[in-house]
Amino acid sequence: MNSIGDLLEDDEVRSISRRYFISNGFDGTLTSIGVVVGAYLSGISDGLTVITIGLGAAVGLGTSGVWSVWEIERAEKQAELLVIERAMLTDLEETAVQQRRVGARKINAVASGIGPLIGILLPLSPFLAEGIVLSMLEATLVAIAVGVGVLFVFGAYLGSISKQNWIVAGIRMGLAGIVVAFLNLFLPG
Repeated sequence: MNSIGDLLEDDEVRSISRRYFISNGFDGTLTSIGVVVGAYLSGISDGLTVITIGLGAAVGLGTSGVWSVWEIERAEKQAELLVIERAMLTDLEETAVQQRRVGARKINAVASGIGPLIGILLPLSPFLAEGIVLSMLEATLVAIAVGVGVLFVFGAYLGSISKQNWIVAGIRMGLAGIVVAFLNLFLPG
């Protein structure tokens, strides 16, 4: 049996998990920015309602992240195993090779589900203070700023692992949040 630590030492497992985490975190953050701007522009008057709507999005994207990656990686890992079995002329069911692929699939699916949760929940957090220290407009603006900050961190991280300028990479990712907020201004409502 492979431990989580052993699997996380595998460059391929880390790389695939990182891709799913960042990609789905990016989607979750942009969704959250769209939700908060749309809620404000639609006249929603309390932060709790915005949080409730955002939590619905978090459940949907988190479930999608886990479920889709579980199924994608099941198919991919099975296909890889079949290639190895054909080359070795043996069945690898219930072997360390097969168990390692199952473990990798679990890590990939969890990373895929956590990404959008972080991407949605962090930008929603200013709405906890709505009506206490922030108005709806202020909570919306802070939520956009938090979302852009999350996107910046994702980009900066990717820039650092690829030996690019992490500030430029962060700005490129953060810009997507500003674009989504801006585009929402043109929706009917």
